[in-house]
Amino acid sequence: MLAVFIYISVVAFISFWVGRKKASHSDFFNGGRRSPWQLVALGMVSASVSGISVVSVPGMVGSAACTYMQMVFGFILGYVVVAYLLLPVYYRLNLTSIYSYLELRFGRLTHRVGGLFFLVYKMVAAASKLYLVLVVLQYLVLDALQIPFVCSAAVFVLFIFGYTCRTGIRTLVWTDAFQTVCMVSALLLIAGCVIYRLDSSLADSLSALWHRPESRIFVFDDFYSRQNFFKQFFSGMFIVVVMTGLDQDVMQKNLSCPNLQLARRNMLSYGVCFVPVNFLLLSLGVLLLMLAEQQGLSLPERGDQILPFFAMNYFGGAVAVLFLVALLSAAMSSADSALVSLTTSFAVDILSLSAEKLTLRRRLGLHFCICVVFLLVLCLFRLINSQNALDAIYTIVSYLNGPLLGLFAFGLFTRYKVREAGVPFVCLASPVLCYIISALAATRYNYFFGYELLLLNGMLTFFGLWGLRIKKTNP
Repeated sequence: MLAVFIYISVVAFISFWVGRKKASHSDFFNGGRRSPWQLVALGMVSASVSGISVVSVPGMVGSAACTYMQMVFGFILGYVVVAYLLLPVYYRLNLTSIYSYLELRFGRLTHRVGGLFFLVYKMVAAASKLYLVLVVLQYLVLDALQIPFVCSAAVFVLFIFGYTCRTGIRTLVWTDAFQTVCMVSALLLIAGCVIYRLDSSLADSLSALWHRPESRIFVFDDFYSRQNFFKQFFSGMFIVVVMTGLDQDVMQKNLSCPNLQLARRNMLSYGVCFVPVNFLLLSLGVLLLMLAEQQGLSLPERGDQILPFFAMNYFGGAVAVLFLVALLSAAMSSADSALVSLTTSFAVDILSLSAEKLTLRRRLGLHFCICVVFLLVLCLFRLINSQNALDAIYTIVSYLNGPLLGLFAFGLFTRYKVREAGVPFVCLASPVLCYIISALAATRYNYFFGYELLLLNGMLTFFGLWGLRIKKTNP
């Protein structure tokens, strides 16, 4: 508990230090476009590697080896697409919310549809990620102190509100960078403890790791497998395009850089950094399996319980503290940026309020209301208290990204306007059709869609908009 208190105190100090100067509204939304690109790139690592990834990616190796790296390599190509296709559009139009592009391209209704899809997706996704981390903390620490889940969740959400309410993005650039350093350092130290317990040198451990069957990365020989290289690689590319390039949460930090050149440098650097971080997580999973075999340990059935099992029950206090720090760093970095982006999107996309029209009192009120809704969603997850229900929620959320991909693709690659009245129906019909196609493919052809379902969803939305086209616009 002391480690959690120290960690929170450092984050609070950074927030106070960054916010000691008078802040403008633009500081909350885009950091006044003065953010150092190096800090933005560093902070985006922990914001993207959620607490769920910290516990689940090491557990993947038992069932899928290190094939997740195929998707990570696809991420790099996705970051190149975002840097050279989407970022120039956002900077040229000087956007605060990236979904304002939809209004400029199609109209107000399409703008609101895009904003609503983001709000629902991000609220559910961010709350579910933080919920699972809070459940781990509740089980490991807070239950012993007899602190109810509602109280711990409220404290975390109010703390995030406290250090983001004044300067928003300007604060997040610094706190997220600190959280990335904490997360990566903690993971490296945990890996070092595992190698020490294996009683071998670093070189011997790496050699043994390289020859393990769980270290396999590439799958070219089974097209029907969800781990097939081409499925994973191109799915990774499109996941980045949608969940980075079309996500207000991530792009808001990129748009805080002074100019397009620096923002592009930030995006590409962040994309490269994502590779070693995920490789570290997967390697840690292989090392844990090696240690379990050496010590004759019985591992939990679920892969996402393996790292918590070792950290809290096998290594002792120091590693348990490191694990909690890594978990907190990833979870809070993901949640704080989500809440700021949700406030921005609701103000700009739904209420049509610009930074100039938004008073300090109204902005604080909106941010507080978003935090309250976020807390209510966390409590709803606690009330459901079912892993199967959460899996269903994740599946539903994954369907919400496709329409955004189709909307932006149609806007960027065609010059047609559309009949706006039909846009909401197309965006709702596409995920439904995706579900039907996925079910038919599984039952009739024994083909199980993986992440490529996102591409199908976007294509259905694109063709639906094509059916609504009315005339070409000026190039």
